[in-house]
Amino acid sequence: MLAGRGGAAQAYQGGTDLLIRIRQGSSQPGRLVDLKGLPGMQELRVDDEGWLILGAACPMNRIAESPLVQERHDLLVQACRSIGSYQLRSRATIGGNCCNASPAADTLPALYCLSAAVEIYGIAGTRILPVDELILGPGRVALQSGEFLTSIRVPPSPPGAFGVYNKLGSTKKGDIAVASVAVYAWPEGGARRQWRIAMGAVAPAPVRAVEAEAVIAASDSQTGIARAAALCAAAAQPIDDARASAAYRRVVVVELARRGIEAVLRMPIRPGSVPAAGGPA
Repeated sequence: MLAGRGGAAQAYQGGTDLLIRIRQGSSQPGRLVDLKGLPGMQELRVDDEGWLILGAACPMNRIAESPLVQERHDLLVQACRSIGSYQLRSRATIGGNCCNASPAADTLPALYCLSAAVEIYGIAGTRILPVDELILGPGRVALQSGEFLTSIRVPPSPPGAFGVYNKLGSTKKGDIAVASVAVYAWPEGGARRQWRIAMGAVAPAPVRAVEAEAVIAASDSQTGIARAAALCAAAAQPIDDARASAAYRRVVVVELARRGIEAVLRMPIRPGSVPAAGGPA
């Protein structure tokens, strides 16, 4: 059904973005194919290897409220909770947030930091991609005709890992991000940490600040923090739009990155054990 009609069919899950685009006339699919009822599309579990498996049609609230996710990947919980209102999060799905490929998608910077992967199903079978290879640009994903996302897969967190998701919108709560920064780190030998920093709403797709990660890993002094935050802004490719100017976004990125890094550094290095694999939440 998805592969037919010359690509005029559209996958449908929560519909929180798709229905708005249809109403506005920017999207006019010939057919909607509802995927929510397919096996596994709403599962939430940990597999035998400790990977968190999130069905693509799993609603944001279910993820954010799951003890299974909270104890393993609080960074993803923070990102889910930052999306819209409670009512919206009851319908909005994590797969939809990925496949819309909005530069401002809240879960994507967190998933980039967590080294998540996506499972894709299509006529040719199943394949798995790193989440950062799924996103090609605004509204563009690496799905072929007839393919759809079945799950998001998050590997076990390193012992002692801690993350912070900071976002600025035009309003205090629930708005689309003007800029967002996810900061994630874990201990690796003595007092050193490995770092992941990913940004949203400041480039055509979410972007890792790899140079900033290296700088803060080498030195977490005030000088190192300031330099890393500046490198985050340097890695951004913002544009002027109705919500903010490119110049303002760069300033915001510096502040959000600084706050995130400092929040992570306030957590003592205390390697702990990753919870054992469990059943559905």
